[in-house]
Amino acid sequence: MTAKNKRRLFRWTRNILLVYGLMGIGIYYFQDFIFFRNVPLSRQHKYDFEQDFREVNLPYDAQSNINIIQFSVIGPAKGCVIYFHGNRRNISWYARFAPMFTQRGYEVWMIDYPGYGKSTGRLQEDVLHAYATQLYKLARKRFEPQQLVLYGKSMGTGIAARLAADEEARVLILETPYYSFESLAAFYFPIYPVKRMIRNRLPTFEFLPKVEEPVIMFHGTSDWIIPYRNARKLEPLLKLGDQFITIPGGGHNDLEMYAQFRDELNRLLP
Repeated sequence: MTAKNKRRLFRWTRNILLVYGLMGIGIYYFQDFIFFRNVPLSRQHKYDFEQDFREVNLPYDAQSNINIIQFSVIGPAKGCVIYFHGNRRNISWYARFAPMFTQRGYEVWMIDYPGYGKSTGRLQEDVLHAYATQLYKLARKRFEPQQLVLYGKSMGTGIAARLAADEEARVLILETPYYSFESLAAFYFPIYPVKRMIRNRLPTFEFLPKVEEPVIMFHGTSDWIIPYRNARKLEPLLKLGDQFITIPGGGHNDLEMYAQFRDELNRLLP
């Protein structure tokens, strides 16, 4: 190799390593932006949902507030769906999914995570689980465990799974679940040592073996946000009677459009 080619190779290697290092630094310091696409709202914001609801603000500590929206039903409720939403915006984005349950006679209680909507506090894994526990305790004041459905969508599946491992409920339903945040990071950034970089793990695979209630998981084969093969890694962790339901062609936010999904909800929420 000539001296000129050696210099050229050195420059290319140096530039590649520089880009690799800068991207790695960006992933580490901006990982909250990558995983948590939250939109905060002022405490004075007025929600304007089409169906009846109650707004509850639950103090967590002197500085933190948990904002909860309780979508109600006409007449006595059959039970309550404790709904943990995904990583986008806030409850306003996910309220459109509430009729899936209220039309079946179940109240839906949605919680916003710290920094989402009107909820405040530190946006980190232990706080997410602590907020989920507070919501569960609030629901238990009105409903028995066999009336409670723990429901997680996307990012919320890891939170719902952890709660189900710790508390009693009728069933745990996970829509578009993931194996762990680390596994998702490894999918999107395969050339980085993500296990050393990711602060929030949300290891669904660690929670599922501890869940005693029935577990039902839904995932579409065309989900490009949480890949189908990532969710499928959870199937071996299911116990006898649990189900992993594949929706052929289903994406990340359209499973309710498929008859198979609706039929299964009818069976789960009679």
